[in-house]
Amino acid sequence: MSSPERAETPQGDARLPPRWFIRTAWVVHRALYRVSGGRLGLRHPTPAVWGMMRLHTVGRRSGKPRVAILAYVEDGDDLVTLAMNGWGDPPPAWWLNLEATPTASVDLPDGRRDVVAHAATGAERERLWAVYRTLNGGDDLDAHAALRSRETPVVVLSPAP
Repeated sequence: MSSPERAETPQGDARLPPRWFIRTAWVVHRALYRVSGGRLGLRHPTPAVWGMMRLHTVGRRSGKPRVAILAYVEDGDDLVTLAMNGWGDPPPAWWLNLEATPTASVDLPDGRRDVVAHAATGAERERLWAVYRTLNGGDDLDAHAALRSRETPVVVLSPAP
């Protein structure tokens, strides 16, 4: 690796903006959602672009409500996201919260939905990872994933019973 933000892999050359830029983008996105009263910041996925949803979890240590805005794709009735932290190495807090308490809810452009989370494994993971590769910018997916020291979890959010 030539620097923390750049890795050369067989799949290509992955370049990420600096961490401060990624964190600022997250703050701006949340503010945009809040200031617009929820009218801006969420969207349904299309065949070429992922959607945006708000995930509501419970803090694994604090027990307090936590919210994160995440990209997702649809797989039948399931919503699928990647547990990455701006491609940083540590797992995102929302994923650690879901591992502790898999029940959660999501805000979508057309309303709230209760869900239960699990990490896709085996053939299911490979199939869903391949879906993300087909999206705009997905050609760099493997190169970006190679920046992490661990496999990026593919998280499936199924409708709660």
